[in-house]
Amino acid sequence: MSVSPAAPASVSAPPHAPTQAELLDFVRRTAADTALIASLALDPEGRTWVRLEGPGGSEAWLIGWPPGTGTGWHDHADSVGAFVTASGELRENSLAARLPSDGWKTLELTEGVDRERLLPAGTGRSFGRHHVHEVLNASAERHAVSVHAYHPPLPRIRRYSRTGPVLHLEHVERPEDWQ
Repeated sequence: MSVSPAAPASVSAPPHAPTQAELLDFVRRTAADTALIASLALDPEGRTWVRLEGPGGSEAWLIGWPPGTGTGWHDHADSVGAFVTASGELRENSLAARLPSDGWKTLELTEGVDRERLLPAGTGRSFGRHHVHEVLNASAERHAVSVHAYHPPLPRIRRYSRTGPVLHLEHVERPEDWQ
């Protein structure tokens, strides 16, 4: 009688980095979870958020937007991301230009780089690294709720101000600033 060697212990492979498409699929499925969306406590004065478990080690958030609130101009540095409006409507203003990732404080933008997207409930988008945008709830009466996911988990967020075509780097936030 021969004895077979013991099978090696199962070693789970590390999760692969989710693609933009996988992040978008995750936020779409999560935004369709009406019970989860309804569970978010909405504040009439400021944004509210709850951290979610995203796919493949990504960082995800459920965010409530009171009327008239927004993020201001920012990017998510080296992370790719996706977001979907779950209820209400959001507007995204973005730049269709790749900006230098570091080493600048002020940039003059060329004509034609501005983009605007209206994102009613059920719609969203994905984006690559160094995507500069602002997200707004332009409604005067209605809250909006959205789901966001980023990979790798946000190492930093760079905040900008904008005057006409001039973009100014104002400050850099680290995870400890928002968690």
